Amino acid sequence: MGEISRFMQQALLEADLAEQNGDVPVGAIIVKSGQIIARGHNKREFANDVTAHAEIVAIRKACKNLQRWILDDCELYVTLEPCLMCFGAIIQARIANIYFGAYDPKTGACGSVAEIATLKDSALNHHTNIVGGLLEEECAKKLTDFFQKKRYHSKLNKINKQGGKDFGQTEK
Repeated sequence: MGEISRFMQQALLEADLAEQNGDVPVGAIIVKSGQIIARGHNKREFANDVTAHAEIVAIRKACKNLQRWILDDCELYVTLEPCLMCFGAIIQARIANIYFGAYDPKTGACGSVAEIATLKDSALNHHTNIVGGLLEEECAKKLTDFFQKKRYHSKLNKINKQGGKDFGQTEK
């Protein structure tokens, strides 16, 4: 599991870049023949683009780098379970394997909310292998910490807008 762990660490570095730009810290890399060929991190806030998820960014770069849209000899490493949109792009690109960190109980399409990947007998034109829960604690902590900071800053902004009074305070 050494190589997989190394690639997941690279995806975590991409997640850090997303957070530095004010985006949800999700990072992805695409590997072909043991080499990283593309990197991506969430850029929705930065680009004002709802489709700028880490996986989509990485897939676009991989396609450009390889000058083809079929990535059937590639693997995707991502810090968060792909959503339905990203899973659709993964299937369309025919990516061979998905390795992900944290499960996403709200939008995960690899078992948490939807289980498209288990439709092996379906009419899907491609089936990808999925391994989840890799470096799960580290990936999940990065997300939890991000949203805790976001809630804290939101609360501070509300307090500041009230003239510095906390929600439970009364004037004397």
